[in-house]
Amino acid sequence: MTPFGDAMRELRRRKGVTQRTLAEAIGVTPAYLSALEHGRRGRPTFELLQRIAGYFNVIWDEAEELFRIAEASHPRVVLDTTGLPASYTAFANRLAQQIRTLPPDMIEEFDQRLKKARSSG
Repeated sequence: MTPFGDAMRELRRRKGVTQRTLAEAIGVTPAYLSALEHGRRGRPTFELLQRIAGYFNVIWDEAEELFRIAEASHPRVVLDTTGLPASYTAFANRLAQQIRTLPPDMIEEFDQRLKKARSSG
């Protein structure tokens, strides 16, 4: 699952819309929409995001949030550590190997530390 998949599922739930109904309305197959929601597909295109926002008639702030979430939802992430110290590359590789086994509280802790580093840097 991706953050975008979670957001789409919640939006559909709030509006009482099935995957099939939404898929038909925005011009994709139900299988594609399901794969998108479950993180088996990459980020949706900007055009598709616009169709989704238009279908649900969401206000600009909510549409902007949906676009931001979509941007952070690519299920296959590539980290470029070119030019960084070897310890950064080693860390990125360990994270890639172990991320599936990390408990949710550890992910939350990493996330909070990254947010703190971003705001102080």
